[in-house]
Amino acid sequence: MTLYTRFAAHLDAALDALVASGDLPAGLERRSVTVEPPRDTSHGDLATNAAMVLAKPAGTNPRALAEKIVAELNKIDEVTAVSVAGPGFINLTLAEDAWRGEIEAILAMGDRYGRSDAGKGVTVNVEYVSANPTGPMHMGHCRGAVVGDALASLLEFIGHKVVREYYVNDAGGQVDVLARSAHLRYREALGEAIGDIPEGLYPGDYLKPVGEALAARYGDKYVGQSESAWLVLFREEAVAAMMELIKADLALLGIHHNLFSSEAELQAARKPEAAEAWLRERDLVYDGVLEAPKGETPEDWEPVQLPLFRATRFGDDQDRPIKKSNGSWTYFGADLAYHFQKAQSADQLIDIWGADHAGTVKRIVAAVQALTDGKTRFDVKLVQMVRLLRDGEPVKMSKRAGNFVTLADVVREVGRDAVRFTMLTRKADAQMDFDFAKVQETSKENPVFYVQYANARVHSMHRKAAEAGIVCADADLSLLDTRELQVAKLAAQFPRVVEGAAGAREPHRIAFYLYDLAAEFHSLYNLGNDHPERRFVLADQPQLTCARLYLARAIGQIVQNGLGVMGVDAVEEM
Repeated sequence: MTLYTRFAAHLDAALDALVASGDLPAGLERRSVTVEPPRDTSHGDLATNAAMVLAKPAGTNPRALAEKIVAELNKIDEVTAVSVAGPGFINLTLAEDAWRGEIEAILAMGDRYGRSDAGKGVTVNVEYVSANPTGPMHMGHCRGAVVGDALASLLEFIGHKVVREYYVNDAGGQVDVLARSAHLRYREALGEAIGDIPEGLYPGDYLKPVGEALAARYGDKYVGQSESAWLVLFREEAVAAMMELIKADLALLGIHHNLFSSEAELQAARKPEAAEAWLRERDLVYDGVLEAPKGETPEDWEPVQLPLFRATRFGDDQDRPIKKSNGSWTYFGADLAYHFQKAQSADQLIDIWGADHAGTVKRIVAAVQALTDGKTRFDVKLVQMVRLLRDGEPVKMSKRAGNFVTLADVVREVGRDAVRFTMLTRKADAQMDFDFAKVQETSKENPVFYVQYANARVHSMHRKAAEAGIVCADADLSLLDTRELQVAKLAAQFPRVVEGAAGAREPHRIAFYLYDLAAEFHSLYNLGNDHPERRFVLADQPQLTCARLYLARAIGQIVQNGLGVMGVDAVEEM
């Protein structure tokens, strides 16, 4: 049990005592009651909104209720002061030994510190990347890939069973273009001079190996054949080759999905028809005519009767067609069926989408609500594009890729850790610049270096202590003073940061927190530059050294745990 969960339990016990004494009605909902750090640290160590949350349903005054809660909290040995602020907020000051005890708890729990079973029994499907299988991964895919993967790890960290899913869009017109592009490279591999790549086909050199493999397998069998003879075959072969390329690119980032779902297979299994039938049974799909386009109506517009999903019942602006006039499925119709399939095996769904899909969020949220009777939590996290810079100037495109910068090239240049951490240094829906020079700086301005350096510094301290002949079998943490315990107070917030980040589906909160923790730790360390007695390793004071090294180890453990969630290595030497 961590300090915050322990005091949440203390607060629960205090409220139970008030229920037993008749000062508080039984059965009040407590889910909104929190125990957290106060916004102003001068107010104390912990704060709770219990009186503010419970006063109204209890039919009492918040401040009057707060005074009764204070009387109960004052009975806790670890509490040195409790006060009521404003209309009823309660602030607690703890004995310093409480924070020393948390240092011991961090070291005792090790890589389990911050983990919980809050998500136990709940399966979450996280679908991310899902790039069209038409070429290698580019940096436009990178941010969503990292956000999705870190979020999946974060949810696993709090006990959820997580399904990492990639939806293969292999049923649209873009894969027919891929097949035609592969056929061109196939003819090239057989010796034909193809000249410039025709407009509308994929120009990247990455398709040359695909063409060579097809030539080796089929010889010149499909050179003079009509498209109908080879299109389906070449589409399947090219998509398979592209997916292997994509998986290899993602592996460079340490990303591995455990489920790949094919749109083509979904449609072949008639899943869209099944979803439509399910919705029609509940009068959620009907045959109707779409409204004319807003503004000036095009001359060729004609009213057409289509199957429409009643999206307006669930907050959308208009009902949405699930089929086109030619009888094929709209993108929304196929996507609806895909989410219906996902919801059969998961309790919660999360989609990581590019910001260019913002316009379709409302309709798919409406669809999932309808398909699951509102029982399945569904979040769509939008991710903004990343602008690549080199010394402040936009990066030129890759000739090998055709018209974009590949993820593989970036990872090979700056490293996996720099890419992953940097992608989490801003909220996903905020614009981001990725400057090759800045992400490789060895300074405070480079967050990944600054955080990794904190862990490396911890290990460096221990090496220096060993060189000085200091061996720490245990430590007297009472030697740590108030300034040193400030860092422990921040370290103790890690479990609640994890819980908050998981609940909000925002893994960037871990990166923000680690940077703040590293800054506090480096600040404490740097005090020794001007005040030698503040150094962590003092050869003539082995007991004080051991106490400070225990604190340092606890900070290093938090950094390791947080970086682990982010998929970033906690290096021991830099």
